[in-house]
Amino acid sequence: MENPSRIQAPRSFASGPQGAEAGGGGRLPALKPVAIIDIGSNSVRLVAYEGRTRSPAALFNEKALCGLGRGVASTGKMDKAAVASALAALQRFRGLCDVMQIDDVHVLATAAVRDASNGERFIQKAEEILRRPVSLLAGAREAELSALGVASGFWKPDGVVGDMGGGSLELVEIVHGALRPGLSLRLGGLALQDASGASLKKAGTLVRAALANAPQIGALKGRTFYAVGGTWRALARLHMEQVGYPLHVMHAYEILPREALDFARMVQRLDVGALEAIGSISAARRPLLAYGALLLEQIIRRGHPSSVMISPYGVREGLLFEALDPELQAKDPLLAMASEMNWLRSRSPRHCEELVNWVGDLFASLHLSETPAEARVRAAACLVSDACWRAHPDYRGEQALILLSQATFAGVTHPERGFMALSNFIRHEGLSIESNVARIRELMPMHMVERARILGASMRVAYILSAAMAGVLPRCPLTVKKGVLTLSIPAELENLRSDRIANRLRQLGRTLGMQVQVQVNVSVSN
Repeated sequence: MENPSRIQAPRSFASGPQGAEAGGGGRLPALKPVAIIDIGSNSVRLVAYEGRTRSPAALFNEKALCGLGRGVASTGKMDKAAVASALAALQRFRGLCDVMQIDDVHVLATAAVRDASNGERFIQKAEEILRRPVSLLAGAREAELSALGVASGFWKPDGVVGDMGGGSLELVEIVHGALRPGLSLRLGGLALQDASGASLKKAGTLVRAALANAPQIGALKGRTFYAVGGTWRALARLHMEQVGYPLHVMHAYEILPREALDFARMVQRLDVGALEAIGSISAARRPLLAYGALLLEQIIRRGHPSSVMISPYGVREGLLFEALDPELQAKDPLLAMASEMNWLRSRSPRHCEELVNWVGDLFASLHLSETPAEARVRAAACLVSDACWRAHPDYRGEQALILLSQATFAGVTHPERGFMALSNFIRHEGLSIESNVARIRELMPMHMVERARILGASMRVAYILSAAMAGVLPRCPLTVKKGVLTLSIPAELENLRSDRIANRLRQLGRTLGMQVQVQVNVSVSN
């Protein structure tokens, strides 16, 4: 008898890049997925990526907090229970890679396995389970990959990268994306807890002695400290809750040094169980928070950075970035991901590409003071401006606000996220900014809010004019002529004129404080 609860799912219209069963239209074509298994001192993690791109998207991400580094500093070897837990996690990870049909799998091991006397035996067992070699990273190599991860996730980063794991701290100076030699110190959370006998006072002595001779700390003054590692991400999550931050996106979350110092001291002084959102931090991670706070405090006190920037990008992303050809490495990660989103979600990807130049010409004719950094974010906002067209019309603005403020973009700051989200909210909803965008506005200074209004109003004109189809905007420039904001339409497209276009043009004109006109001009035609 047929089961009435079973419904035959319809076949997809098109097969994905690896065939009908392996993917769908939401995946980029012609990409081969790659997976990285990272055997760290505190956690063992599997991350599967869509492919080797400038801004790779994670298909799957899972970790197991095994604590391989616990006790290594005092006993010289990894605990049997931790080893068993890690090997069980690797067994599952192998099964997951098989299910996802990923052949390109890389396995890395770091400080705990590197320092333990039973590390070699562990690697043998891991290789038997995974059926793949395990790369045991030296400290300098781990530092290099961490910094490459930051180079992957930020646009021309400049400062010092600090990757705090369970067993070690890697420090690397990075100069506009170029790396200097790195350093690995035994200052990971588990290593400090073990070596100090769980005494924060003794741990502080160890940290100060180790950092005293680190040249990277001396190179930090007035520059950004890029904080990498699960303990520092956990601290940042708690800080977000303490200050009521409006956006729960970890990448590029920025804390000013004075505020970071105050928070780090509070974490060391108080019972972390009393902190808001402590429930979001795993029980295995909580005892290490004080050591992460202690280390961060000493880095700030000695290095005097201009800001602390949280980076989820680290060793794994660094390994992927290193394998890219130089031309691909040089690409802007934000524009790369915005272009991918445009291709995957827009009605006409070429229309969004044309919109970039159409708005760029308008901004140039308005003589708006726009830095190269602002221009790239404006371009990204245009590329993703049609990403929510499948949503219900009443909710497209809200959907755009959520999607673009929370997407896994790289190479973008939180104020820039806010700019992209707000301008596209306005593109759908109009210039009356309602209360539901108030939290996003908190991310930006006022001049960015006003620029988002101009961009959003401009896109409203473009979309009603072109119906989101390519080939129209290049023939209908919107520029300032003799002090008047002028939309020029070729005679062969004169039928596109309408009251709706005129109304939206007047809205943009009021935003700019300018008179407007629609001009039919045969000379504009191709």
